[in-house]
Order: sequence, then structure tokens, then C-alpha cells
Amino acid sequence: MKARKKASFKTLFVAYAWILATTGAILISIASTHFYSLAKKAQAEKAAQTSTDSQTPIAALDQPEVKGVQTIIETDDGRGEIIAKFLERHHSPMVPYDFYGQKLVEIADRYNLDFRLLPSIAMQESNLCKNTHSGAPHNCLGFGIHERGTLDFDTYEAGFERAGRELRAYYVDQGRITPEQIMRKYTPSSDGSWADSVNQWMAEMRYDDRELGKTMKTDANVLEFAMGETEEK
Repeated sequence: MKARKKASFKTLFVAYAWILATTGAILISIASTHFYSLAKKAQAEKAAQTSTDSQTPIAALDQPEVKGVQTIIETDDGRGEIIAKFLERHHSPMVPYDFYGQKLVEIADRYNLDFRLLPSIAMQESNLCKNTHSGAPHNCLGFGIHERGTLDFDTYEAGFERAGRELRAYYVDQGRITPEQIMRKYTPSSDGSWADSVNQWMAEMRYDDRELGKTMKTDANVLEFAMGETEEK
């Protein structure tokens, strides 16, 4: 009798231990799955935050979210690429495009100007250097072309350098910070079409899209995407 009770007790103990072990294994499995899920979620959130922190657009834009400056310029400086694509789209003789795209960015930064301003004026004045004055093949901005003589330069970049320096000193530093305001001194005989065109080309580069340049143009601020630092006087 005692042997039977002892065997029964042993069986009951084994069954109880098996139930506890099985329940523990199930709970451990559930907990492991839960913590794995939490770890994956935390990892994903950290990656998303890192990606967001690494993006450094050059300016906060109030315009609609369309392609262009605000999408190209994020983790890297894409301004040279934007200008290069603008030159290529309009078949400028300023080749190689990536070289002149970068040169124009460097000049803009040197004089703390929006990188779109100089190529936009060049587009208006000479169709991006395709229609320059016969005596000034490297003067793409119509700078110093008047009845007293014609100013020319040894290279395209030398012409843009001179224009950038004078636009900063005699226009922007005197409070002329929109194409409309610049036009009144740069080409006072214009009926407004000069500023209208410059604004169009600046908008085209802003959105990296020719059609959006026509429909989204405004009187731009020529310091909006300025990234350089002017020297103290």
C-alpha cells in the first residue's frame, strides 16, 4: 500500500514539475519574443532619428514639397549639381558642366550670394554665354558693355568673379536684394521683363524643373540660399 502511494506521489510530482517546466518555457518564449520586438522597434527608431539628424538642408522653405533645392540638398551640398543640370538643360557652352557648376557655387559663397543668382543673370543676358557680345566672348552677364567700351575677361569664371564682387558691393550691400531691385540699377531701361526672367530661372533651379520655374516664380531674395561669409570691412 505504501509502495503504491509512493509511486502515485512520485508520478504526481513528475507531472507537476513537467507542467511548471512547460509553463516556464512558454513564458520565457513569450517574453523573448516581446523583448526582441521592442529591441527591433528601438533600433528602427534610432536609425530613423539618425537619418533625420544627418539631413542639413541649406534653408527652410515655405514652398510646396516638390523636387529641387530642398530635396537635392540634404546630406550633401548639391548646389553645384543643380547649376550643372541647369547649364546642360539649356545647352550652355560652359563645359564641363560639373566644373562650372562648382565654380559658380564657389564664387557665390565668396560673396555670400544665392548660388542661383549669377547663372540666372547669365541666362537672361546671354542665354548662358551662347549669345555674348562679339567683342566680349567671356562676358556672359552683360557687365561693362556700354558706349564707352566693352569689358571682356580671359575666362568665363573671371567674368562671373567680377560680377559677383560688384553685385555684392554695389547692389546687395546697398539693400538691393531682389531681382526687381537689382534691375532698377543694373538695367534701368527694362520694362520689368529682366527681373521677371531672372526670377523664372531662379525658380527653375529651386525646383530643378523648367515648367515649375514658369509657374512657381516669385520675386526672389538673392540671399535666400547664401552660405558664404563676407569679409569684415
